[in-house]
Amino acid sequence: MRNKVLCFGEVLWDAFGEEKKAGGAPMNVARHLAQQHVSVVFASRVGKDESGKGLINFLKENKLYTANLIQKDNTLPTCEVTVELDEKNQATYIIPEPVSWDNIQSDKNLLEEAKTATIVVFGSLASRGKTTRDTLLNMLEETPALKVFDVNLRAPHYTVADIETLAARANIIKMNEEEAELLIHGSNGLLREKMVEFQKKYHTQTICVTRGENGAIVWHNHEFFEHPGFSVEVADTVGAGDAFLATFIAGIIEKQPMQKILVDACAIGSFVASKRGANPVYVRDEITGIKESVQV
Repeated sequence: MRNKVLCFGEVLWDAFGEEKKAGGAPMNVARHLAQQHVSVVFASRVGKDESGKGLINFLKENKLYTANLIQKDNTLPTCEVTVELDEKNQATYIIPEPVSWDNIQSDKNLLEEAKTATIVVFGSLASRGKTTRDTLLNMLEETPALKVFDVNLRAPHYTVADIETLAARANIIKMNEEEAELLIHGSNGLLREKMVEFQKKYHTQTICVTRGENGAIVWHNHEFFEHPGFSVEVADTVGAGDAFLATFIAGIIEKQPMQKILVDACAIGSFVASKRGANPVYVRDEITGIKESVQV
C-alpha cells in the first residue's frame, strides 16, 4: 500500500499588513510534503464566507482540497490571523477565537481517511477548544498510523494539561527549545538529559527539538543525533518549522538514516527562512547550495 500522510488542523489567512497569505501549520506541512512528492491529504474546516471560499480555491490550486475532508461551518467564520514581525523577523500571531476550525467534526469521512493513513500529523492550536480536540483524540484512538505531534504552541491558546494529553498519544514529537523548556519539568540538566526524561514519561519513539539558526537535536530509538544548522539571511521565520517537519517526515517514510534526515530538514527549513512567507517554491540549486555551505 502506498504511504499516505494525513495532516489535521487549522487552515487560515495570515495577514502581513495589507498582504494575506494562506497558512496554518498543518496546511503548511501538507504543502511542503506535496513539494517533496509525498502523498498527502489535509483535513480542516472553513466558514461559509468569502474568506472560506478563497481558502478552498487556494487548496484546489495546490491539490490539497478533498471535499469530504474540508468541512464547512454555517456559523463560525474563517480564521484570519494578524502576523507581526520583530526586528529579527521572528513572527508573533494574533489569533481570533472562535473560528471554523474550532468546530471540526468527527465524521465518517475523517475517520476512514485516518484509518488508511501511514502517518497522521497534528498540532496544538486546533485543539484549543473541546470540539476539535475531542475529534482529534477520537481519530488518534481509531487510526493505526504513526502519530506525529507538532507542538507549535501559540499563547494563550493552550494548557499544559492538554499538551501532555496529546504528547502521550504521539510516536514522534517535534518542538522548539522554548516549548521544551515549558513542557519538560523537574530537571536542571542539559537539553539531552531533559529529552531523555521526557521520553521516559511519554515513551515516545522520537523527540525532535529545533533550535532555530542552531539546527536541531533528535532522540531516536535510544540514540542522539544533532545538526548545528546553516547560516542564511532570514527574510522571516514563518513556515520554516513546518518545512523542517515535512522534510523530517519524508525522510522517515523513505527510511533514511536519521543524520541525513536532519541535514535535509535543516537545509530546507533554512531555505524557507530565507524567503518571505511560509511556502516558497523550492529552488533545488539553492537548497543544494545551503547544504554545501559552511555550517553555523
